[in-house]
Formats: sequence, structure tokens, C-alpha cells
Amino acid sequence: MDTQQISAPSRASSGVVHDNSRHTSRFTIVGNHLTQHRELSLTAIGLAAHIQSLPAGARIGIKDLAARFPESAARIAAALRELEAHGYLRRTRTRLANGRIVTRTVSCNQPADRRPTDADPGRECPPRPQRTARPPASIRPCREPEADDTRPLRSPGHTVPAPRRERAPHSRSRPLLVPQPAFPAASLLRTAADLLAGLHRQDPRLLLSAQDVDVLAPGVAAWLEREVGPAAVAHALTSELPPEGLHRPAGLLAHRLTARLPPPPPFRAPADLPSRPLPLQNCDGCDRAFRAAEPGECPDCRTDNSHPTAQQL
Repeated sequence: MDTQQISAPSRASSGVVHDNSRHTSRFTIVGNHLTQHRELSLTAIGLAAHIQSLPAGARIGIKDLAARFPESAARIAAALRELEAHGYLRRTRTRLANGRIVTRTVSCNQPADRRPTDADPGRECPPRPQRTARPPASIRPCREPEADDTRPLRSPGHTVPAPRRERAPHSRSRPLLVPQPAFPAASLLRTAADLLAGLHRQDPRLLLSAQDVDVLAPGVAAWLEREVGPAAVAHALTSELPPEGLHRPAGLLAHRLTARLPPPPPFRAPADLPSRPLPLQNCDGCDRAFRAAEPGECPDCRTDNSHPTAQQL
């Protein structure tokens, strides 16, 4: 019998070999247009895949991502700019109904310029999946969030911190502390309030609210009480201000009113009061008025003109 010839094994490939298994839970669909992008860095590609795996409402700020991954904040910021430039992120600033400005970040799993359409003859549109009663959370349309939709959604195994509540302008953990005048007269406090209300004329950043003026007015009154003129107080509060970064002018003014409080004026002894004049008396002889310590006769009617306490008018 002829010896059976066994074919030689094919030469092993030098490329990657996939060992795939089907995911049935906790997975995210990421397109090859992202994972094989020619212009994005590996950091940007990995960051986009991570963002697409997060639930809606998760925080993806630079500080949050830098605390979660070993990359620096500068590198993460550069990767976010790459994703924004190629359409995988959209960041817009929105003003809420209460006046607060927030940044809305939208993650797109497929940028608009890469979405195939039926009218594009150069691209073949993939078959559309059938709609189900409840699509999985990982397949969600890319849409702009509503302005009132600020509650984060939670998923199993992932904790999303609650959004910060906007605090009242003066419900601070560290209230403003300023010196208090010894005698808070109404006129003194009014002068202090007028001085604070006019500081924005020297620097627009020093525009204070009515509540800030009420809190800081006693501190200015303490300066005025120490014989410091209004012009000197205004100069001490507005000189050498930082060129930028003045986010809390009331706090800066409170610090200056406390740290630069001048000493009390030197003690001045009261001047000697003039002696009180002698009381008026009516002369018993001529009924003329004269000053003397006791009633009696005036110097002209007295035989003894050496009365030491009589003063003729």
C-alpha cells in the first residue's frame, strides 16, 4: 500500500487571531469608524469608547476623567478636543431657568458625516434593526438633553454622583466676617453703604449685591469710626486688585476690611472747661443786677468794696 501523504500544516499567520465570545449583557456597540480612525490618537479612541459605555447623566469632566484614569488632565483635555473636532462629542453652554450656566456634553456613537443615507449611492446602508418594545440602554439615539433633565440615570454596578445643588448667593459655609463699629449709628452705616455701592465706578468687577452691601457696611463703618475718610477707605479697598480671577469681590473686600483695619486714633484728653460764671443777684440797695456768689449789695452800694466775689454788670 502506498503511504498516505499528510498535508503540511499551513504556516501560522503573523497577525492577530481573535478569540471571540458573544456578549449577552453589559456591552457597548462601537463602530469600526471609531476604533480604526486614522486621525484620532489612541487616547481619544479609548476615551470615546469609555464615554459611550457610560449611562446618561454620568460626569465626564476633565477632572472626573483625570481622577479615574492615569492620564494627565492636559492629555485628557487634548483627547476631548480631538473627539469634538471629529464629531464624536458636542459641548454647548446652556443657561437654565434659574440663571445658572451649565455645559451640556453629547456623545455621538456615529458622527453626522459618517452616517450612511439611502440617497448616498456611494455607500451601502446597513439593514435597519427591527424595533423592540424596549431597546437596550447601550443603543440610544444621539440627542440633545433637555434643559430640565438634570437627574442622572443609574445602572447596575455604576454609581453616578448627584448633581450639585445651586446654593443661595450668601448661604456659604464660611460667612463673611468684618469688623464691627463700637457705635453703629444709622448715619454712619448709611455713609458706609453708599461708599460700597459706588465702588463699581472704579472697577466694574466690584459691583456688589444689596445683601453684600448690608454685610460689608459695618466693616466700612468701623474704618470711618477710626477717623479714616471715605476716600481713604475706597483707596484701600480698590488699590492693587488682581488683574483677573476676581470671582468673589465681596470675599476680597471682607478680607481687606479685616486684615487692613487701622488702629484706633490716639487718646485725646478733653480740654479744660471754662469756669462757670457767677449767678446773677439783685442789689438790695439799688436793685441793680450784679454777679456774686451770694445775695447782697452791689459794689457801688457797699461801703466795703473789697467783696471778692462780686462782679458789677
